[in-house]
Amino acid sequence: MPGIVRRRLATLDSRLDPYSWLVTAVVVALAAILRLNGITSPRKLIFDEVYYPTDAWDMLRHGVEWDEKTGGPAYVVHAPLGKWLIALGELAFGNTPLGWRFPVAIAGTLMILILIRVAHRMFRSIVLAGMAGLLMTLDGFHFVLSRTSMLDMFLGLFILAAFAAIVLDRDHYRRRLLHALENGATGRVPTIVPWWLLTAGALLGLACGVKWNALFFLPFFAALVLAWRVQARRSAGLRGSLFADLGWGLLSVVLTVIFYLSTWIGWFVTDSGYFRHYRADNGLSEPPVLGALLNLIHYHSQAYGFHSGLTKPHPYQSWPWQWLLMGRPVAFEWVTPAGCGAPSCASEVLLLGTPILWWSFLPAVAALLWLAIARRDWRAYAILTGAAAGLLPWFYFAAADSRTMFSFYTLPALPFLILAVVYVLGAIMTPPEGMATGAQRTDRQLIGAVVAGVYVVAVAVCFAYFHPIFVGELIPYESWSDRMWLGNRWI
Repeated sequence: MPGIVRRRLATLDSRLDPYSWLVTAVVVALAAILRLNGITSPRKLIFDEVYYPTDAWDMLRHGVEWDEKTGGPAYVVHAPLGKWLIALGELAFGNTPLGWRFPVAIAGTLMILILIRVAHRMFRSIVLAGMAGLLMTLDGFHFVLSRTSMLDMFLGLFILAAFAAIVLDRDHYRRRLLHALENGATGRVPTIVPWWLLTAGALLGLACGVKWNALFFLPFFAALVLAWRVQARRSAGLRGSLFADLGWGLLSVVLTVIFYLSTWIGWFVTDSGYFRHYRADNGLSEPPVLGALLNLIHYHSQAYGFHSGLTKPHPYQSWPWQWLLMGRPVAFEWVTPAGCGAPSCASEVLLLGTPILWWSFLPAVAALLWLAIARRDWRAYAILTGAAAGLLPWFYFAAADSRTMFSFYTLPALPFLILAVVYVLGAIMTPPEGMATGAQRTDRQLIGAVVAGVYVVAVAVCFAYFHPIFVGELIPYESWSDRMWLGNRWI
């Protein structure tokens, strides 16, 4: 077998790498400490916590969301899984701030764990993997959402896990092709069961069970998988059927639907869910199983109509083109109590990304696009695909129906934006083969390492500076005002 074929099909060695796991453990431990320390403050429901922890507590008692005023089922417009996960915390710690927020903090920490492992597999670098995890750990946007009982962190977790699964599927497929070639295979590709692809389908179903916008990622990830398989077969010189790829893809989508429907188990097994017996209540036939599915379809059509028609102005709404510029962050909590030692005090929980990191995203994406074209690197295209899936559909909806939007819709795209920054830093640190040799290459690597190190330290200092307004610390009003870098846009 030619060496070039072996190199093209090469994947990361699957053997245990203790050093990469040591770095993973250190960064994840730091992330967990930061997110769990003081998580019960503020000791009240803030922003959209007035919805989801309350729904979760009702689901523990009734199996579905409940309206205490009417004594009947509540009409809600988000799928149940995120609220069930919040309910696990309330089951363990009661209907308390710790109960509401603990599952979200765990989800945020797991997201950092997965990001580190994905970065390690893609970049084959312990340094870049640790850098990716550290940047997410020190991002104020991710940090605040990890400490607030909302649905978006669960959504981001399942989408990132699905992406990790398709990256593992890519490696699995290539390893099997390489194994087949080493055993003398010629002609057609042998049957390869894509367990990780099927896992990705299940994970996307769970993501949809948190919020429907997880569906945005389905066609983008599907296109990635197809492109990777076609390219792998060409590298191996083996013939394969696109219909077989589509067949496995269809099975993965079937799993997406099955796992999504499983998140509605509380609605299915009770008779008290909203629209649970819509057909029977309106004189229509309601056969077993099929009737419940038809009722759920009606529920979905009503909820989609609500989302499409939600154009009510909100003081913290923003548009997709503002998100990466942090043109309008969301204030989760704002009070002006006394007791800070100054004539006027302020305490705020502001959903704001760490500015140095977030204002790097657009330049990093632009550089990544250029590098993707210049290097024809699958990693660059994969990162761009994830970022596009998390951002571009919102531009369409902003133009199509002008629905009310908020900056926290960016959360599923955040891991890919951080990977874009890390990729560019890696490109600075490690020039391509042939670009430099000997001392020149060593000097380039040293300078790149210094640039990357200074950048990460700057992000850490910036995070520390803004930390008081990430956690609602009581500070003098002037100190709070000094942190409003964009003036009224951040107030």
